[in-house]
Amino acid sequence: MGPLSGIKVIELGQLIAGPFCTRVLGEFGAEVIKVESPNGGDPLRQWRKLYQGTSLWWLLQARNKQSVTVNLKSPDGQEIVRHLAAQADIVVENFRPGAMEKWGLGYEALARDNPGLVMVRLSGYGQSGPYRDKPGFGAIGEAMGGLRHVTGYPDRPPVRVGISLGDAVASLYGVIGALMALRQRDVNGGKGQVVDVALYEAVFSLMESLLPEYDVYDFVRERSGASLPGIAPSNTYTTRDGKFVVIGANGDSIFKRMMTAIGRDDLANDPQLARNDGRAARSAELDEAIGAWCGARDLDEVLAVLDGAAVPAGKIYDIADIVKDVHFRARGMIEEARLSDGRTIKMPGVVPKLSATPGGTRWLGPDLGEHTDSVLQSLGYDAQQIEDLRKRGVV
Repeated sequence: MGPLSGIKVIELGQLIAGPFCTRVLGEFGAEVIKVESPNGGDPLRQWRKLYQGTSLWWLLQARNKQSVTVNLKSPDGQEIVRHLAAQADIVVENFRPGAMEKWGLGYEALARDNPGLVMVRLSGYGQSGPYRDKPGFGAIGEAMGGLRHVTGYPDRPPVRVGISLGDAVASLYGVIGALMALRQRDVNGGKGQVVDVALYEAVFSLMESLLPEYDVYDFVRERSGASLPGIAPSNTYTTRDGKFVVIGANGDSIFKRMMTAIGRDDLANDPQLARNDGRAARSAELDEAIGAWCGARDLDEVLAVLDGAAVPAGKIYDIADIVKDVHFRARGMIEEARLSDGRTIKMPGVVPKLSATPGGTRWLGPDLGEHTDSVLQSLGYDAQQIEDLRKRGVV
């Protein structure tokens, strides 16, 4: 019994932002009914690496969900969704603004039958404003929100982070917004409401002091590679065996401990370097000293020395490192599940860790329409009606 047991969620989205939001809700006990098109379902089912015709990403993204196929463009399909929403606490959708209204499934229509309904709406630009009708993926949100401009090296074009970060951040804001709206409804005597999450705004909210620095000093932060501008020393360094280590020795006492540990008492005791502003002014000199020390040693020795001096440092992990790491396993971050053919598969564990009511994986991403009949039966449809809907392509 998770902390969200008893909460019913209807997912009317596809790909990343909406489904990641409902994945988190499902991991903590919410009943999640995912509505998919009868014609192939969520495209994520076919994204990236496939196993026996199904995306491995899908198995993770859709874990703990029930799959129901419904044609949202059909009046009978829209009626099914209205029945589902009438019994739900949360509806999550990530279509382009206006699509739900075109299908007669906008918030006002659904809330007439269920005033306590919370609708999470995830889109590129939000439900209002001059850009609302433009299509927007996470990559566009990352670009507009300022993240891409500061990612990469100054002498090269901006790069992506390597994952769909904009979608994931927006999804988490969707979860936060849904839970706040439920508290307002259930504890503070309110009604349901709309949680409007724009991908570009979710990214922009992460951008630290970017805006006030520009406002006060007309300063535009640029790409800086692996270093942390204005905070030193904090960078990535190469070791003798060709590995990479991230070192964050930017605290005053940490800096002094590190310089002592690597045999640079001259830097440790330099009064100009006692505070961050002085170190930032000489960051190139510090990076050169630390880089030379790391370059003369293998990674294991570098980490042993820095760990001994209580300096925050770590190698850059690839997925093979993650799977082998004892801390990941000790914290339950490498789960194993079993596929229908008996093969075991590793999956990321659930975040965050709750001491009394932890989340978990009850089942992996379902087959397309696996739960259509059972869900429709729970709404009062009998076998003959379901068969008729299926013949007409409604489900």
